[in-house]
Amino acid sequence: MSLMSRPSLPRFSRFAWLMGLYGENYQRLQQLFDFPQLQPGAYVSQVPGGLDLLVEVLEVHPYTLELRLSYRLLDAQTGQPDPSAYVRIYRDARQAEVTHCYVGRHWQDVLGWHPSAKVLFGHRLRMNSFLNKWLEYLVGQGHAPQTLKPLAPEAESEASVVCA
Repeated sequence: MSLMSRPSLPRFSRFAWLMGLYGENYQRLQQLFDFPQLQPGAYVSQVPGGLDLLVEVLEVHPYTLELRLSYRLLDAQTGQPDPSAYVRIYRDARQAEVTHCYVGRHWQDVLGWHPSAKVLFGHRLRMNSFLNKWLEYLVGQGHAPQTLKPLAPEAESEASVVCA
């Protein structure tokens, strides 16, 4: 069979790849959290030998949840949690996307003031790939719905750092 006569394999567009990541992120987040039980507030997940995962439930709406995930690690220059990811969960569509991350820089420093659609799309792809790998790691470490506990009121102030 020559190369010319072989049936071609379907090609995935970058958009289809991103939508697939959103679906995988949702499934991984379901392994970590019991969505119906989450209410606005700060939580911590602790596992033996692992870093404490801080979870801030920022908003709860009928079809969406908005969270910030971070460790109890702060950027030395800004005092902001680093790494952290702001995640919007679409329960009805079974999708989860990173809306933004804080990794020591503002979005303008990363993308410029007027990024092209291609640059913006590439950034979303990288952020959601990062989240996908991080969630896989967290599940592997043993973080799960049963390890998530409300953060003590005196410790909530460390989780409520304003986003830059």
